[in-house]
Amino acid sequence: MRTMAKRVLHDKYFKLAKAEGYVARSAYKLLEIDERYRVLNRGKWVLDVGCAPGSWLQVAAERVGPRGRVVGIDLQRVDHRMPDNVVMFEGDAEQVPPEVLLELVGGEVGGDLFHSVLSDMAPKTTGHVDDLVSARLCRSVLKLLPDLLRPGGHLVMKILEGQEYPLVLRETQRMFDHAKGFKPNASRDVSREMFIVGKRFKGPRPAKTADSNAVSPESKEPNAETTP
Repeated sequence: MRTMAKRVLHDKYFKLAKAEGYVARSAYKLLEIDERYRVLNRGKWVLDVGCAPGSWLQVAAERVGPRGRVVGIDLQRVDHRMPDNVVMFEGDAEQVPPEVLLELVGGEVGGDLFHSVLSDMAPKTTGHVDDLVSARLCRSVLKLLPDLLRPGGHLVMKILEGQEYPLVLRETQRMFDHAKGFKPNASRDVSREMFIVGKRFKGPRPAKTADSNAVSPESKEPNAETTP
């Protein structure tokens, strides 16, 4: 009976996606996340890393509206027709310079950056190392954030539960005011997938300079009250 219930749940979101024009059932995961955490806002800019097959692009485009912009990047081509406010780029996000992605929406590094970064990437392998590969993918996304996500921006990325999950979550928490794991109802019960949601990006930390560690001349002077 439990197996049958899982199949019914799968069919529910599969049929909904077909009926409502989404490329895949994964659209309902992002819809639920956004209803709960408000990571997509009208008129904002969104970057979807690993955007194929395109269902998250569709949801993001709806949520930001015609004045917003959505950029998707993936090694695979997205064949499904996307809304007019979506721009797609074929490539590896780790290799493409940040300015290339920002130029697609009229921004620039150090200036106007994305308001939200999304990633529904998952390992292509099917073995005991899947969670390690998933963690590596998430860390590659975190590495992109200082050049692409504006301070105060939001993050949603998929990760598989395993020994690295709590470590990646803590790494994300250090970068955001608030970050936690969430599993949408649209995820299959048997799936190990979780979604890390980061709210209010703290932004890149200022680089340390030689002067920042130097002792000021005033601090070297003796205290007049204690000096004989």
